[in-house]
Amino acid sequence: MSTEASYFLGAAVVGLGATLFMDLWALFLKRVFSIPSANYCMVGRWLRHMLDGTFMHASIAASSQKRLECTVGWVAHYAIGAVFAVTLVVLVSGGWLMRPTLLPAVLFGVGTVLLPFVIMHPSFGLGIAASRIPNPTQARLRSLMAHTVFGIGLYVCAVGVSYVLRVHA
Repeated sequence: MSTEASYFLGAAVVGLGATLFMDLWALFLKRVFSIPSANYCMVGRWLRHMLDGTFMHASIAASSQKRLECTVGWVAHYAIGAVFAVTLVVLVSGGWLMRPTLLPAVLFGVGTVLLPFVIMHPSFGLGIAASRIPNPTQARLRSLMAHTVFGIGLYVCAVGVSYVLRVHA
């Protein structure tokens, strides 16, 4: 396998692992503090409605349910995590994947919060950065924390992948 292909595959694995890391954090918050997790079924509903030409909703929760929306939402959640990690490796170089450092991963993870703030939240009818919900500050902080944990997960998983890449180099 070429070096580029190894980096691409390694980055995708890092993204899947970082997404799992973020989901385990959400599960911890739910079990210990009763903080509800994000509903990825709504992501699936949004994506499934796009096939009908509807990209913006007054309320995604009030929009009609779609077949397989939860499956589509969860698959999209992990696919987005993989794409984010590939993007990080492209931005900082494949060398980072061989010798990962924490700062680029965390900064990138924090930066990824902009996508839900400016694309998903408005499309779901929540306003920019959830400005239309009863407690937008709480939602913003929860999103920021989740994406920070994703960034930490990028680093943790990259450490594991870098070990595998070095052993098989």
